[in-house]
Amino acid sequence: MLSILLVVPAVGAILAACWPSHTRTIASTIALAVIGWTVFLLTQFDLSNPAMQFAENFTWIDALGLSYRLGVDGLSLPLVALNSLLTWVAIYSSNEQIERPRLYYSLILLLNAAVSGVFLAQDLLLFFIAYELELIPLYLLIAIWGGQKRAYAATKFLIYTALSGALILAAFLGLAWLGGSNSFIYNPALAHALPVSQQLLLLGTLLLGFGIKMPLFPFHTWLPDAHVEASTPISVLLAGVLLKLATYGILRFCVGLFPDAWQIAAPWLSVWAIVSVLYGALMAIAQKDMKKMVAYSSVSHMGYILLAAAASTPLSFSAAMIQMVSHGLISATLFLLVGVVYQKTKTRDINILEGLLNPERGMPVIGSLMVVGVMASAGIPGMVGFVAEFLIFRSSFPIFPVQTLLCMVGTGLTAVYYLLLINKAFFGRLSAPVQNLEAVTWRERYPAMILTIAVVLFGLQPGWITRWSEPTIAATLHQPPAVVASVAK
Repeated sequence: MLSILLVVPAVGAILAACWPSHTRTIASTIALAVIGWTVFLLTQFDLSNPAMQFAENFTWIDALGLSYRLGVDGLSLPLVALNSLLTWVAIYSSNEQIERPRLYYSLILLLNAAVSGVFLAQDLLLFFIAYELELIPLYLLIAIWGGQKRAYAATKFLIYTALSGALILAAFLGLAWLGGSNSFIYNPALAHALPVSQQLLLLGTLLLGFGIKMPLFPFHTWLPDAHVEASTPISVLLAGVLLKLATYGILRFCVGLFPDAWQIAAPWLSVWAIVSVLYGALMAIAQKDMKKMVAYSSVSHMGYILLAAAASTPLSFSAAMIQMVSHGLISATLFLLVGVVYQKTKTRDINILEGLLNPERGMPVIGSLMVVGVMASAGIPGMVGFVAEFLIFRSSFPIFPVQTLLCMVGTGLTAVYYLLLINKAFFGRLSAPVQNLEAVTWRERYPAMILTIAVVLFGLQPGWITRWSEPTIAATLHQPPAVVASVAK
C-alpha cells in the first residue's frame, strides 16, 4: 500500500516525459491520484495503534545490510498528506506556458516520490538514499526555471544539502558500527547500549546534518537565496515540504534513537532555538523583498520546532507536529500570494508597492488572503498558527522558562515585519508604478484560497492533526496514550 506512493509518481514522471501534448494534465492527474490514495490511507489508519502500519519489508542488498522497509505512523502520515497536497498545488499553480514542460513536471513528480520515501523509510540507509534523491530534482528545478542568479542559488543549495546528507550518513554508519549491527533497520533500542559519550557524538552529527536542512542559524544562508531565485511553485514545495524532512528527522532519529543523550543536549538546543527564532525575525524585518521576508520567516519559525523538540514532553511533541503542518500550509499560502503579486506588478519591493488592496484597480482578494496569511503566521487566535505556537510555549515553559519567553519575543517580531509588509504594500493609495494592473483570475486565486481554508479549519479543530500522532508520541516518549491525548486537548 505504501509503495504506491513511490511508484505512482515515478511512473507518472515517465509518462509526463514521454507524452508531450498532455504533460500538465498527466502530472495533475497523478498528483490527484496520490492525494486520493493518501486519503484512503487516512481512512484505513488505526488511530489506537502506535506501531508502524501498512509495513512492507524485504531484503534489498544483503551485502550492504540494506533492506526495503516502509511503514507509516502518526509522525509521518500527516507529513505524507501535506506532501501530496502541496505537490498538486505546485503543479496547478505552475505557468501553463512554462518552458520544457515535460522535464519540469517529471521533476516535480519525482520530488514527490523522494519526499514520500523519506517519510516512509524504516531503514536508515533507505532513508538516506531518499533524502539525497530529493535534492537532484529540486536542484534542477531551481537551476533551470529560477531567476537571474539561479545557478548560484541552486549550487549553494546543492552543496549545503549534500553536506547535510554526508553528516547524516556518517552518523548512521557510526551507529551501525558502534552498535555492532550488520543491518540499518531502524531500531530505537540500537543506541541504548552505547556509552553516553558515543551517543552524544552521533547525536551531534545528526543535529548538524538536520540543522543545515531545517535550516537553523548559522546554516541558513542557502534558504533565502534558494527562495528568491526559485519559481513560486518550487518555493511552495521548498518551504511547505522540504524543510519538514529535517524536523521529521529530528523527532524520529535524534529523539527516537538517542533519548538519553537528547536530555543532556536539550538545554543547549533550546538556546540554539532562541538564536534562530530571533535572528530570523530580525532579518525578516530588515528585508524589502517580500519573498525574502517570508523566507527569513521560515528560519524563525523552524526554531519553534527545535524548542518543542528540546522540551520532549507529550504536549511539546504534539505542538511540534501541529507547527510542521501549520508552517507548511501558511508558508505555501504566502509564497503563492507573493508570486501572484510579482506576476502582476513585476516587483516584490515593498518600497515600490502600495495600495494593492484597492478594490477597483488593485488586488482586493489577493490582499485579503495575504492579510489572513500573515495573521496566521503571527499567531492570531482562530488559525492554526496560533494553536501551534501557543502549545509550543505552553509545553516548553515549565522546562525552559527563560528560553520560552525569549522565543515568544519572536512572535511579536513576526507581527512587526508582517505589519510592515501589509502597511507598505497593501494599504494606502495605489502607487504609480503599479497602476493599471492586469486582473487576477479565479484560477490564480484558487490554490491560496484552498490553503487558507485549511489554515482556518485546522485552527478551529487542531485535534484533526493531533489525533493521528498521539499514540506514536506516547510510544516514542514512553507515555500512556491517554496522557498524550489529555494534554493535547
